[in-house]
Order: sequence, then structure tokens, then C-alpha cells
Amino acid sequence: MSNDGDRRRVLASDIGLLFLRVTAPLMLAAGHGYSKLANLGTLSATFADPLGIGSTASLALTIFGELFCSLLVVIGLGTRVAAIPPLITMLVATFLVHTHDPWAKKEFALLYAIPFATLALTGAGRFSLDAILGPRLAARLAGRRAQ
Repeated sequence: MSNDGDRRRVLASDIGLLFLRVTAPLMLAAGHGYSKLANLGTLSATFADPLGIGSTASLALTIFGELFCSLLVVIGLGTRVAAIPPLITMLVATFLVHTHDPWAKKEFALLYAIPFATLALTGAGRFSLDAILGPRLAARLAGRRAQ
């Protein structure tokens, strides 16, 4: 394959990662994480506690994963690490919170988990802060190690 074809394929992959990185995390943050943060006071006493750490702590971890980490994924900052808390949150929702619910209820959380698992494995792609800051950070760290 020609260099032109290779470049187009890489560009298409980076655009696909950008689309995946922005859409699903933004929907999770806006549709679920923000509403939990906005209703923190009323939800904290009654929120599900599948890990046995208390309703308030469970809610705080859920907001961290659904809202804050999702927004980091959207901008592509620390993407591989930032994708892990929302992934865990969605797996906990699927297999612990909704254990006895019908498949349709579990499926929703799994559909959110898939993009986060993918991004944890692939990274953010070229159109991200990771791609911009990564080489600079690596160069700084390499300079410190040489000293």
C-alpha cells in the first residue's frame, strides 16, 4: 500500500477515536454524571451501595467516573487512565447494581462500558491533549533522568 493510503487509514482511525472519545463520554457526563452532581444532597442518602462503602462514597465515586473522568476523556487528557473509572462504574452498574434486572437494563450500562474499554486500550489518538503533551512530557522526563 502506498504512503498516501497508509496516511488516509491512520487519519481515519484518529478521526474514529476522536468521535468515540467525544460522543459516549459526553453523553455519560451530561446525561448521568452531571445530574448526580446536581442532586448530590438528595441522592447521597439513598444511592446504591454495591461495594459496601456507604451510599455517599458510592455516589462520589460514580460522579468521579461518570462526570470528571468522562470529561478528561473528552478532551483527551490522560485518556487511558481516565477511561478506567467510568469503565469500572459501568461494570459495577451492570453486574452488581442491576444483577437482578432484565437484560435491557444491563445492556445500557454495557453499551457505555465498551467505548471506555476501547479507549483504555487504544489511547486517545492524534487529536487529543495526550498527543500534544505526551512527547513534551516524555522529553522533560528523559532530560531529568539524564541529569
